[in-house]
Formats: sequence, structure tokens, C-alpha cells
Amino acid sequence: MNNPQFKYPDTKAYNFVVNRLHERGVDLEDLVAIIYQTQKKFEPTLTADRCRKYLTDALHKRELLNNAMVMLELDRLTEAGQIAEPLSSIIRNDVGVFGVDETLALQIANIYGTIGTTNFGYFDRVKKGILAKYDTDSHHVNTFIDDLLAAIVAAVCGKIAHQYA
Repeated sequence: MNNPQFKYPDTKAYNFVVNRLHERGVDLEDLVAIIYQTQKKFEPTLTADRCRKYLTDALHKRELLNNAMVMLELDRLTEAGQIAEPLSSIIRNDVGVFGVDETLALQIANIYGTIGTTNFGYFDRVKKGILAKYDTDSHHVNTFIDDLLAAIVAAVCGKIAHQYA
């Protein structure tokens, strides 16, 4: 039931995502670095400070927060053994035909339009910087977080493309 009295917890959702990313070893400055390195060739006047602001803006969007919370929780719950089989094994093994991780990530990347979607495809393949760490770490369940990070970077790069177009 949709409760019209419920007020979306924007600050709590933002803090949840940022804190959970931090707990998983993500330094937002690593995302800023990827965004800046990728976009500076297209926008020579772009600064890391501006990229940081765009990242913060994107991280406050409800569409991003909703998907990020679900993605982060699915990795955590799977790692804690709290997801039922066979879903647990599918997530734990990041099965290529699963695709739910990419589907949720694409919803984030698409916040800033088609360019975000194409950016996501690029970052999902290339795995720049910190993105590679979560793609290759076999000690933790990273099925969703690697795509989440690629989607966040892709969305912010899309936002920059729109800003400077």
C-alpha cells in the first residue's frame, strides 16, 4: 500500500549509500578521479572540484539512491548467507546470464539519458581504476557493487556531457 503520509528519507538514503560504499572500501575520490580523467579530454576546462560537485549532485537523486540501496543490500545479504538458493549461488558466482545487476545499474546510468547508458557499457567493459578492484575481488560478493560504481561514474559523465553541450 502506498502510504501518502510517508516522507521519502532523502538524507537517510544518501547517508546509507555513502556509508555502505565507504564500508565496502569505496573512496568517492576514486570515482571523482575516473570521472575527471575520462571527461577532461572532452572538456578541457573541467576541474576535479567540478566533478566532485557533479558526483555529489548525482548521489542525491532518488533514482540512484533507490537502486544503489537495493544493489548494496543484495551483495551484503548474499555474502552473509541470508539469500535463499538458488538465487544466492547465482549472485555469489556473478553468473553472466543473470543480468539483474546490469539492469539495476542501467537505471542509474540512464538518469542522464542515452549517453549515460553508452557510458555504462564502456565502464562495464573497461573497468577503470577502482572499478577493476571490485570486478576481480574473489573474497567478497561484488556482483552488484561493481556495476553500481560503473553506473554512478557513467551517470556523472552523462551529466557533465549535458552540462557542457
